[in-house]
Amino acid sequence: MDNQVSVRQLVEDNELKIISGEEFVDSKFITVSDISRPGIELTGYFDYYPSERIQLLGQTETAYVEEMDSETKKDIFQKMSLDDTPMFLISRNLKPAKELLQKAQENHIPIISSKLPTTRLSSLITEYLDQQLAQRQSIHGVLVDIYGIGVLLTGDSGVGKSETALELVKRGHRLIADDRVEVYQQDEKTVIGEAPKILNHLLEIRGVGIIDVMNLFGAGAVRSESEIELIIHLEQWDQNSNYDRLGSGEQKQNIFEVEIPKITVPVKVGRNLAIIIEVAAMNFRSKRMGFDATKTFENNLSKLIQENTNNKKD
Repeated sequence: MDNQVSVRQLVEDNELKIISGEEFVDSKFITVSDISRPGIELTGYFDYYPSERIQLLGQTETAYVEEMDSETKKDIFQKMSLDDTPMFLISRNLKPAKELLQKAQENHIPIISSKLPTTRLSSLITEYLDQQLAQRQSIHGVLVDIYGIGVLLTGDSGVGKSETALELVKRGHRLIADDRVEVYQQDEKTVIGEAPKILNHLLEIRGVGIIDVMNLFGAGAVRSESEIELIIHLEQWDQNSNYDRLGSGEQKQNIFEVEIPKITVPVKVGRNLAIIIEVAAMNFRSKRMGFDATKTFENNLSKLIQENTNNKKD
């Protein structure tokens, strides 16, 4: 099944500790990123119990449980231990009640612990699950970090995307993914791209083959993931096409309904694509900071036209 995370993976990726139920962590899966802090359930109210969520017990919940008698604890934890309950998570390395240990074991639910405070732990796990459970799609292209800006290079096969990425790496920029970019939506305005595990740090250059960028250029030449902030589409030069010369024709491309700025760059013999793309990224960053050379040119042109018009009137 897609869009699920095993408890084992969650534990290993977030440096958590298994208190009990080691034998269940591979067969228990998390399918939602929401986390439940079962305060109202501890009072006995289970009409809307979100059993499919991680059940997080912090200092408040633990202190409340300590005030219960043993039979009430057993009854509450039995009701909380359903088939689809993936795990109990305890913050601050707090000691779980023996009744929780008993009922969790009987119902094949692992109990996991963390040294982190409850709120911080909840944020960490939620962010992790949002990323792992997010809908993903694969885009044909190359993703490069240029001056901290995630630039997705797209275009037909053979147009020179990988070779351009190699030149950019040589110029000090960082490769994220070549050939295939796995993308997911982090929030309403952000799309993240990363390489499939099998292609991590690898770049294919026709005539040379597969090269390991990290091995050849060092750890500083690669990055595991990046926000996609700009798309640069490379296409073969067509003398009949009307290419944007002033930078005023803004394009957008939707990925997961997030609009991302897009630039089309024609590929022609003698053009240094790496430098053009590098400057395009710098210009994009400059615009984002409020400095727009196109607007400056248009303003200067308007002033010149106005001055000439006034001179003719005089």
